[in-house]
Amino acid sequence: MQRDGINKSIWQETTFPELPKSPIREHVEVIVVGAGITGLTAALKLREAGKGCVVMDANTVGFGTTGGTSAHINTVLDTPYTDIIEQHGLEAARTVVESTRKAISIIKENKERYKIECDFAPCSGVMYAQNEEEKQMLIAIKDALAQVGIPCSEVDSIPVPASFVYAIEFEEQAKFHPTKYLAGLVSAYIGIGGEIRERTVVQHVEKVNDVLQVKTDNGHVLSADFVLYATHTPPGVQVMNFRLAPYRSYIQVWELEREIDCPEALVYDMQEPFHYFRTVKQESRSYLLVGGQDHKTAHHDNETNNFRELEAYIRSLYVVNKKIYEWSSQYYESQDKLPFIGYYPGKRHHRELLSTGYGGNGIIFGTLGGVMMAELVVHGQTDFQDIYSPGRLGPFSAISDLLVENLDVAKHFVKDRFFLEEIDELATLSRGEGKILNYKGKRVGLFKDEQGELFAVDPVCRHAACIVKWNNTERSWDCPCHGARYAPDGRLLNGPSVAPLSQLLLTPPK
Repeated sequence: MQRDGINKSIWQETTFPELPKSPIREHVEVIVVGAGITGLTAALKLREAGKGCVVMDANTVGFGTTGGTSAHINTVLDTPYTDIIEQHGLEAARTVVESTRKAISIIKENKERYKIECDFAPCSGVMYAQNEEEKQMLIAIKDALAQVGIPCSEVDSIPVPASFVYAIEFEEQAKFHPTKYLAGLVSAYIGIGGEIRERTVVQHVEKVNDVLQVKTDNGHVLSADFVLYATHTPPGVQVMNFRLAPYRSYIQVWELEREIDCPEALVYDMQEPFHYFRTVKQESRSYLLVGGQDHKTAHHDNETNNFRELEAYIRSLYVVNKKIYEWSSQYYESQDKLPFIGYYPGKRHHRELLSTGYGGNGIIFGTLGGVMMAELVVHGQTDFQDIYSPGRLGPFSAISDLLVENLDVAKHFVKDRFFLEEIDELATLSRGEGKILNYKGKRVGLFKDEQGELFAVDPVCRHAACIVKWNNTERSWDCPCHGARYAPDGRLLNGPSVAPLSQLLLTPPK
């Protein structure tokens, strides 16, 4: 399978079922945009309810974050329940816990009903503090977990070889192989008459009379009763762009000298940004997966340093044999740290739905979002729709965070247009290097591949006209404003853009 970066994840060995060919229909009841865990969960539930459904993806099944997740299945989220209680109240926090348990039950139900072999394994979670400040924070988190109904206890040992001053353990967590699970969803969905169309970009949706008119990049115009956006941020320039911030996280998988050192639990430290651990089993051997180094997309001068720092951190704890995989992946955070799931805000109809803003909990909230959107289509209502409503205002502190994020977008919109390196000769660009440069008075995004071939693009993002930046680990052009990503030759990797970067013709050096 393919993924949205040059670095291969441990999950990419999965083979997906062959997708049946079918004629394009002029009308379908539901179009689901995005073939990751959100879109395929929604599509399967819609077909189970008898709805005609077509999934469309700009690339291929699992191409986005589902193929690059760490696949933690958790009720204890990246956003501490101390923060959720403070911003949303205790009852809302308890509702969040209830919703995460529903997501886990849906994964189990799908696994058992469709006999999906996905290495699902229940486990505990462990969180540890390494100094007094972290200890006080963790004690507060433990108290919050008790308030929201997640049993936890203090422990005097942890399953990673790190020093600590305080630690807690909690049950009801799990882990699995995300793309094996996704392949199972695909098989189940097409087995009951579902359709998937890969390499199809949904460019425009508008309500015409009583239906939605859907235009794609290959010239097709279809109509649908409902459109579900399972694409992180929905495509195009729209209100959700200003309520979400894109982030990247880095993951490495290592073979340890002592296989027994791989933790059975999901483990988290309290650093900022924090690190997360789990074990992955492959071909009868256990490997250590560690992630962290999170930062806003395209807000780091040299992404390679994040891998170096992550490796140094791992080597400080373990005796390692060799690194097996490393990759980075993208996620979106909402301004109030809870996802947006439900009807598209600002529309005068309830025919377009979205699910986004999962933070680092995409497996849980992607599953939940898929089910909730399907239930809204089928029944017109669903559990948890108020707390996750995309139309919610949120607390005042979240509005303040939103203003900070949008000031950050404005800063990049202006600053990145002026501070450019000059280049006189294209030959001075190293192989494997990409840069935004001034060449003969023109702003150019240049990449030279390992064979010396040059690729030149206009670095103005086709979404909202910010200037993209070169990501030297995944070899992509990333937008610091709203997270759109492009391949070295300008091909679209991730939305919200619906068009590639414009290619430029340059006179190569002799």
